[in-house]
Amino acid sequence: MSKQQQLDEIRQKILDDNVTPELVETATQLVFGSGNPDAEIVFVGEAPGKKEDLTGEPFVGAAGKFLDEMLQSVNLQRKDIYITNIVKYRPPNNRDPLPEEKKAFLPYLQAQLEVIQPKVVVTLGRHSANSFLPDLQISREHGHPKQVQLAFRDDPSQVLEVIILPLFHPAAALYNGGLRQTLLDDFLTIPDIIKKITH
Repeated sequence: MSKQQQLDEIRQKILDDNVTPELVETATQLVFGSGNPDAEIVFVGEAPGKKEDLTGEPFVGAAGKFLDEMLQSVNLQRKDIYITNIVKYRPPNNRDPLPEEKKAFLPYLQAQLEVIQPKVVVTLGRHSANSFLPDLQISREHGHPKQVQLAFRDDPSQVLEVIILPLFHPAAALYNGGLRQTLLDDFLTIPDIIKKITH
């Protein structure tokens, strides 16, 4: 079975399991993730916003445009990466995802990562970072890569070794101009991280 077929199965499982029924009721549709199933880099945001909820694609609003700009700055395109969110349905009025919502979706995110087997996971925003590194303070540790071992859900003896790169959420830069340059600078570390891993 191809990686894309495996991802399609995980997507179907979320629908079958009726994860977070209260979000299902208020959201238009599931926003599962998109991009290259063989990507070395996976970007993980927090939850879909209004535009994402309407299109079913992650990061297509204003924050997504800024993300595309940052990808271009390091010679990457959407087709080179995979992008998803922890929570796969839009929370009402774009509120922050609740702890129980993140917890409900975490096994499915982990399943996505097990299929894709990325070398780097770029977390966008504190909710995303804290799902992997619960004690991380994004304001202090943004742009600093961390090596992490994720045990496989079905076989804990198997681990996925990834570098987690915590970044501010692109949406934050839209409200706070000062963060824009910080994000662009942090983004520039991505090619170096990839280089180090591949050598």
